[in-house]
Amino acid sequence: MTSDETVSGASASPDDLLWPGPAAVRRGPKPRFTVAEIADAGTRIADAEGLSAVTMQRIAHDLGSTKMALYRYVPGRAELDAVMLDRAFGAPARHDSDDWRRALAAWAEGVHSRALAHPWSVELAQRPHRPGPFELAWYEAGLAAMAQLELHGSEKLDVLALLAGHAMSIVRQESASAAPEQDLAAAMARILTDRAADHPFTVAAFADPAGARGDALRFGVERIIAGVEVLAAARREA
Repeated sequence: MTSDETVSGASASPDDLLWPGPAAVRRGPKPRFTVAEIADAGTRIADAEGLSAVTMQRIAHDLGSTKMALYRYVPGRAELDAVMLDRAFGAPARHDSDDWRRALAAWAEGVHSRALAHPWSVELAQRPHRPGPFELAWYEAGLAAMAQLELHGSEKLDVLALLAGHAMSIVRQESASAAPEQDLAAAMARILTDRAADHPFTVAAFADPAGARGDALRFGVERIIAGVEVLAAARREA
């Protein structure tokens, strides 16, 4: 778990904050804040107002401190983002299913639910960053689900990237609209009515009553897993 220990701004790095060594014995007064408390303050702001509202100045204000005082604990925004992202996802839920398909589907659904709880985490996850302990635990859980598949390590990592990318793309849509498919259909209704002759297949797809009840997350996850199953079966036969 991300450490609650403070790290001096003079030597702190993302690795120091995410992967701290044994806490040193410190003399003097107890530190006023922990890295976790600062990151959690940033999380509350991001949840309420979006990632752009998160600044060291704003966090300091909410914590009743000064911006410069917080730099003793977190040396910069990149380090703050790394800790916020790791804490937002937390540890993956345990899934004891012996069926790798169910385990992978549950893994993807877990990524979706954690990201949906903190939609700003999608942007941070897709930026270059150092994985923290929780993020690495998600890797481990996903790779464990595929342990028996005849796939290369790089292919297994690509499977996780596909599933996570799909889950997070759905979060982006859901964050912008409670019913993205229905809203898109409504926005295009007049255009498709006026230009139906030019777009017959699009009109038919939106008019299909089964499509209106579509579950994009589930559909995409199932198709990805089905493709993995085909590849794994071909490797077994070979």
